[in-house]
Amino acid sequence: MHPDFNPGDPFALFRQFWQAATPPGAQPFLPPMTEEDLDRKLAELKVVEDWLTMNLGMLHLQVRTLEMQKAARAALKPKE
Repeated sequence: MHPDFNPGDPFALFRQFWQAATPPGAQPFLPPMTEEDLDRKLAELKVVEDWLTMNLGMLHLQVRTLEMQKAARAALKPKE
């Protein structure tokens, strides 16, 4: 077992993995960003979020429309 192993810390394995995979002094995920870069990235992500929300709404609308068509066909179907 690794000497730093602590069974009470569920994230110890992940921390060890990232420490081994990342060279000393490097940041594994994001480079340092200026405030302008952060604002631009946030604006871009909000646009994507809005686009995805709109598409999700359109998908819900299409599902509901098809469900209503199915129910209408079932209601108008002659009884045998």
